[in-house]
Amino acid sequence: MLAWCVMSAAPPISSIPKLWPFKKVYYGWAIVLVGLVGGFGSACMFGPVLAIFVKPIGDELGWSRATISIAFSAGTLVGSFSSAGIGAFIDRHGTRVVVVATGLIMAAAMVGIAGMSEPWHFWLFVGLGRGGASAGILFANSVNVAKWFIRRRGRAQAIASTGLRLGQVVLPLLIYAVMSFSDWRHAFLVLGAIMVLLVVLPGAIFLRSHPEALGLLPDGAAQPTGSPSSPNPAATSDAEVQWTLHEAMRTRAFWLLVMAISGTFFVNGAVNLHAVAHFQDRGMDAGLAVTITAIFAVTTVFAAMAWGFIAERFHVRWATVGTGLAYFLALVVIIPADTYPAAVLFGILFGVASGGWTTVERLLIPNYFGRRSAGTIGGVKEMLVGSVSPFGPIMAGLVRDLTGSYIPCFFVFAGVALLIMGAMAAARPPKRAAKVAAAS
Repeated sequence: MLAWCVMSAAPPISSIPKLWPFKKVYYGWAIVLVGLVGGFGSACMFGPVLAIFVKPIGDELGWSRATISIAFSAGTLVGSFSSAGIGAFIDRHGTRVVVVATGLIMAAAMVGIAGMSEPWHFWLFVGLGRGGASAGILFANSVNVAKWFIRRRGRAQAIASTGLRLGQVVLPLLIYAVMSFSDWRHAFLVLGAIMVLLVVLPGAIFLRSHPEALGLLPDGAAQPTGSPSSPNPAATSDAEVQWTLHEAMRTRAFWLLVMAISGTFFVNGAVNLHAVAHFQDRGMDAGLAVTITAIFAVTTVFAAMAWGFIAERFHVRWATVGTGLAYFLALVVIIPADTYPAAVLFGILFGVASGGWTTVERLLIPNYFGRRSAGTIGGVKEMLVGSVSPFGPIMAGLVRDLTGSYIPCFFVFAGVALLIMGAMAAARPPKRAAKVAAAS
C-alpha cells in the first residue's frame, strides 16, 4: 500500500498525531488506514457475519427467519435515517466524534445482544449496532476519505473498503470457533471487545477532518496558501466542481443514483443475510456453508481493489453498471445451485459484485458532486435509500417462512439487478459552469 502513497511537503510535525510513524507520507493514508480497520470491526453487523447467527439464535430462542430479519432491516433504517444528520455534521465538524461515539454504542449493543431474551431486545440492539456501523463508521469514514483524495480517490476508497471485506472473511471463522467451544452469546461479547480495539481507539487517535487542517491539499499536493489550520476546505483550491445539496437534488443524475443504490442494497442485504441459511436449507453442512461466506468475502477483497483502479480509469457510472451485471450473474447461478461447486461459483460471482459495489458506492456522490458537501448530499441519499433497501431481507425471510424456499426472491432480485444496470447507464453526470471551491 505504501507504494501508492503520495509523498508531499510534510505539514508541521506538531500537527501530526505522535503515534503516526510515517511523518513524510501523506497523512491521507492514515485516514484510509483508520477506515480500513474500522470497517473490519464493523463487519460484525453485516450479512456474512450476522448470517452465522441466524440458525443458532433461531434454534435456541424459537424465532422465525422473518423475526430475525426484522432486526437486520431495523438497523438499515436506523443507519439510513441518521445519515442525513451525520453527513451534515461531518461537513461542519469532522468525523472523529462520530466514529468514536458510534464505536462505543456498538460495543454496548454487542453486550446487549449477548444477554437478550426477547425479540424486541434483538431488534433494538441490532438496530443500534447495524445503524451505527453503516452510518457512523462506514459512511462517515468514506466521506472522510473522499475529502482527502480526488485523483487517487478510487484506490484510496478501495483500500479503505477492504477492511469490511476482510472482516467478513475473518470474523465468521472466529465466531464459528468461539461457538464451537462456547455459544453465540460469548461470540457477541468478543465482538464488543473488537469494536473498542479497532474502531474507538484508532478513531480517537488518528482521525482528522480534511487535509487543510494539516496544511495540505487533497492527494498530497503542495500546501495551500493561508493558515494551515483553516477549518474550511472550501477556502482552498480544488479541481472538482462543487455542488450544494439543493443543486444536486435538482439533477436527474441524483435521482437515478438513488434508484440504483436503493436497488443494490435491497438485493445485497437480503442475499448477504440469507445465503448461508439457504444453502443449509438445501442440505449443505453448516461448516461448508460458512466456507461459502469466506470464499465470497476473500473475493470481495481482491475485487474491491481491482474496481478501485477501474473507477480511476473509467467513469464510476460504468463501473457501477459492471457491478450490477455481476449481481445478476450471481443470482442466475444461485437459483438452481444444489451442489457445493455451484455454491462456490455463486460465492465468487457475488464477491466480485459486492467487492465492486463496496468501492464504487463510496465514489458515486463525491465523483458526481464534489467533496465539499459530500457528507450532506450523501446523508440525504442514504435517508432516501433507507425507504426501500431495508425491506429486501424482510421480504426474503417472509417468503422463505411461507414457501419453505428463498428461490422466488432470487428471481425478483435478478430482475432488480437489471434495473440497477439500466438506471446507472442513464445516469449521465450533470453539467453546468464550473464552480470550483476557490471561486466560492
